[in-house]
Amino acid sequence: MGLAVLVGLGLVATACANTGTTAKSGVIGVVGAENEYANVASQVGGRFVSVTAVMSNPDTDPHSFEPSSLVAEEVSSAAVVIQNGVGYDTFMNKIEAASPNATRKVVDVQKLLGLPNSTPNPHLWYKPTTMPLVARAIAADLATIEPDHAAFFEHNAHRFIASLRPWYQAIAKLKSSFSGAPVAVTEPVGDYMLQAAGVAIRTPWSLQQDIMNGVDLAPQSVSFEESLFSHHEVKALLYNEQVTDSVTQSFLADAKQAKIPVVAVYETMPTPGYDYQTWMLAEVQALQKALTEKVSTYRL
Repeated sequence: MGLAVLVGLGLVATACANTGTTAKSGVIGVVGAENEYANVASQVGGRFVSVTAVMSNPDTDPHSFEPSSLVAEEVSSAAVVIQNGVGYDTFMNKIEAASPNATRKVVDVQKLLGLPNSTPNPHLWYKPTTMPLVARAIAADLATIEPDHAAFFEHNAHRFIASLRPWYQAIAKLKSSFSGAPVAVTEPVGDYMLQAAGVAIRTPWSLQQDIMNGVDLAPQSVSFEESLFSHHEVKALLYNEQVTDSVTQSFLADAKQAKIPVVAVYETMPTPGYDYQTWMLAEVQALQKALTEKVSTYRL
């Protein structure tokens, strides 16, 4: 399922063209801070929602994203908002505070999962248990707004959750074959999925965190990561395809020289060509291919 890009606006719309609060037509305006959440909302709401994604550009670093006035307008007028939390998309809180709305429904994934603000890894959509909870929360909020369609929303949420089974099965297959297999990463983007698959992340957390936060790396951290490749201590490298710099490019070069396959991971869902569940499945399949065939996937 692809998402249609609104050229020049940095926004993505799905379902209907209208946005905002519930219209006379019964269409509910929904905004997802990241396009993976917007995609799930679109699948749950179907024809009764108009969904806009704030962050969808694969060439944008979500950590440094600056919302435009158009984004603020879309968020302030939405009936339902979905955001990641954990400090990842704090601009959403600022926009919501600037335009208070007692009837606005906010699905904060951090709160939904009961996570503290100190949670170190904000990439919650890679956690296999996240989206079923998000889908149910979205369905419940939509049903509150449009009670006549509650059964429709609940059915779509169940159907979405069932569609995640191939991803779960792929994770289980990977775990059965490669539990404990050592891998390196540049950032903790896909760490939750890697942990679910039972692979061993050899890259120190301090290095992952520094790259994620744009902090200069300690020379010893760089040397350690480089040694993972030169000493063939890892079987794959996962890197954030959306955000690279001279350091991460050097790690990619080191992996290539050592004939260690690499796998691209993303912070926003690659489009067109994917919905959330096929994107997650593609990531696991790419890692499976790297570990079994030593084949790199530089871009989904």
